[in-house]
Amino acid sequence: MFTFAEAARRPVAEVGAETHRLAAEGAHGMLIPAAFEEQYYLGVNLPEQLARLFAPINPHRIDEDLLEKLCPQAQELVRTSSLSDDAVQVFYRALKNAGLSSGAVEVRRPDENLREVAARVLPPGMAVLHALKRLWAQDWAFEAVLARLDDTGGIGVNARPTLVQAVEG
Repeated sequence: MFTFAEAARRPVAEVGAETHRLAAEGAHGMLIPAAFEEQYYLGVNLPEQLARLFAPINPHRIDEDLLEKLCPQAQELVRTSSLSDDAVQVFYRALKNAGLSSGAVEVRRPDENLREVAARVLPPGMAVLHALKRLWAQDWAFEAVLARLDDTGGIGVNARPTLVQAVEG
């Protein structure tokens, strides 16, 4: 995990243009690499659990009523599965190093509008961790899953970087 200033010293291809822009503007925040989300999914075996959950869905003839019932279950799986203790400690240390373990904080994907806010963060930053998992769970909302099924014929989602930023004001 990198503060915006640290991320700005890395190639744009690795951390994204928006991260470089935020660092240049002096924004207060950090970048969570896609690998952190991927480790979370793999660590709790979410790909297999999600594949089993969505097994009744035929991507060539989507039963939208069934899909609408399964998506909240998938979101619940993502929100309630546990990160490893080591990953949680790394996350809390990164929050502290970025000065984000108190105050109001938002989490979002670079160049996307969806965001989650932790309005009242206290050390070590559990509220931010919960906001992060709520953001990741949005990948399993009905519209998002339906779009993936239409676009790719599958439910799989690629891990993506996440921005964590202090809410000003």
